[in-house]
Amino acid sequence: MAARKNKPAAEATLPKLKVTLRRSAVTRPQDQQATVMGLGLRHIGQSRVLENTPAVRGMVKKIIHLLEVEEVSAEQSA
Repeated sequence: MAARKNKPAAEATLPKLKVTLRRSAVTRPQDQQATVMGLGLRHIGQSRVLENTPAVRGMVKKIIHLLEVEEVSAEQSA
């Protein structure tokens, strides 16, 4: 049988996280700077809509003092 490639409907409608860099990471420890880059953020005010996974939530928790975080629905992020 062929492997199933479509995601279940429940996964398709999971909320996503919109993260916005609000404070500079320049004077922060190297691990925090790497976390900012890992989230795909480079400039203050830049936003990214990311999957709401445990890995992303852990990265956000580590640098929450530098970010603004919102939960957005999958329809809004498209």
